[in-house]
Amino acid sequence: MEDNKELQQNKSNRSTAAGPNPNGRASDRLGTEPVHGLMLKMSAPLMVSMFVMALYNIVDSIFLGMYSTDALTAVSYCFPFQNLNVAFGVGTSIGMSALLSRYLGAKEYEKADKVAHNGFVLAVINYTLFFVIGCFAHKIMTAMTSDTTNAQIIADGTIYLRITQWLSIAPMIQSMFERLLQGTGRTKYIFYMQLSGTLFNAIVDPILIFGLLGMPRMGAKGAALATVFGQILGCILGLTFNKKFNKEVALSIRKVRPHWQTMKDIYRIGIPSIVLQSVGALMNFSINQILSMFSDLAVTTFGVYFKLQSFVFMPLFGLNNGSVPIIAYNYGADRKDRLEQCMRLGVRYGVGVMSVGTLLFWLFPEQLMALFSAPPEMVSMGVVALHIMSLNFPFAGYAIMRGATFQALGKSVYSMNISLVRQLGIIIPAAFILAKIGGVNMVWWAFPIAEIAGFTMSAMYTRRIRKTILSKMTPR
Repeated sequence: MEDNKELQQNKSNRSTAAGPNPNGRASDRLGTEPVHGLMLKMSAPLMVSMFVMALYNIVDSIFLGMYSTDALTAVSYCFPFQNLNVAFGVGTSIGMSALLSRYLGAKEYEKADKVAHNGFVLAVINYTLFFVIGCFAHKIMTAMTSDTTNAQIIADGTIYLRITQWLSIAPMIQSMFERLLQGTGRTKYIFYMQLSGTLFNAIVDPILIFGLLGMPRMGAKGAALATVFGQILGCILGLTFNKKFNKEVALSIRKVRPHWQTMKDIYRIGIPSIVLQSVGALMNFSINQILSMFSDLAVTTFGVYFKLQSFVFMPLFGLNNGSVPIIAYNYGADRKDRLEQCMRLGVRYGVGVMSVGTLLFWLFPEQLMALFSAPPEMVSMGVVALHIMSLNFPFAGYAIMRGATFQALGKSVYSMNISLVRQLGIIIPAAFILAKIGGVNMVWWAFPIAEIAGFTMSAMYTRRIRKTILSKMTPR
């Protein structure tokens, strides 16, 4: 990669990056503080904020479950498009954050500043796709629900999808602000952004859904509005925190100018992440279509599982995101010892977090399903689904934390390859075959089968990383 060659040249021109920068930049702590404590400092706020984000995502479903099962089913059908929105927003911002941290580690501050501002150009470009999706919301919902005759599901899904896509610029810009804070080590402010949006959503959701305090009873429309209003609040706070506390990057509207090489470099890292998460949206859509052959209730159960599993996966993504800037910075600073230590700790914590998630899903499945006011037949189906699909959590913990290394070292394509094989090459065909062989409860086994394959590929790519990149770094 051109980035790698350029960084290697910069490494040969400086004697060391282990000591503090004469400019006293806060990001220098990524290369000087003890790795164990630094990783906890960087990851803990992100893990909490991601957990809060999971709560943010699940609040709509909890209140809509109280409102009606049809509304909950409608949102389940919309979930793949929300995932797609997140894929573009988070994937692009991950590319920006990794490149930003790498340039900071290499002391190339002008390039870091250019990366930050071009991230916002890409966010606006990405948004146009989702605005178009919102314009065709009714046709999309009609096509997705072809196996149902329930007009209310189509109507609720159409309004929810239209609002969340037309105003999807808010979460994209918010993600950019979050990654700027992450890339310079100020992760605690991300928590404040997420917490504020979640609290706002939790307060406003029941008011708009049920028509409290004199407001009209809006149902799914109210849930969508509460969601986007909370995201807009997060954007405002993100701008405020970056302007006030993030001195490494001096944000200015006048600096937001397209620079094609910079955008290309961001996408070089970010596109594999976009593809990786977009594949998840496609997988979700495909499983919904398979399950719709059985019943709308099966689709709703799968949607509930995805909301619940976000409580486990979101903290893991926080740990992943907290590791990326540390690994990227120390790669740019040629600190092999710190880089490898972060890799080891990440896997230990990741597998540990996910193992706890599996235990919770096995011990309390009925209580978890009850959060959504699920009818008895849905609880029965959900218990089996939670037991089976949660078996994949520890394997995912390993793969996702190895993905942090791939992203930070500019090898996000490895994560993309794993995701393509796991979610398109295995989950969808396996789910279809198992559905034909054994019915709806056999479909859930496609997930642990696929995750074991992802674990195996991650281990193979890690071996390649050690041979082609880490072995050539200077031991310290």
